[in-house]
Amino acid sequence: MTIKAAGPVLLAGRALPASVQSVVALLAPALLAALVATAALGSGQQLVLDARVLGLGAAALALALRAPVLVVVVVAAATAAIVRLFGMA
Repeated sequence: MTIKAAGPVLLAGRALPASVQSVVALLAPALLAALVATAALGSGQQLVLDARVLGLGAAALALALRAPVLVVVVVAAATAAIVRLFGMA
């Protein structure tokens, strides 16, 4: 609770400097990328390379081709399902 209150108390209605705003703007995407990588590549304390990694790669390729988000999700899920179906990973 103390940490949550520290920002408004210390800033007292002042705007953040531009350099700090640019860093804060990049925090959410960086945290999301870390969560995705942890979920896709980890299992407990081990590194796991399975169908999830191939699905993630297919999603990255679909994003690079500027596919809509729904298509990216379907491509990733279908890739992982096909890999699991044929037991390739």
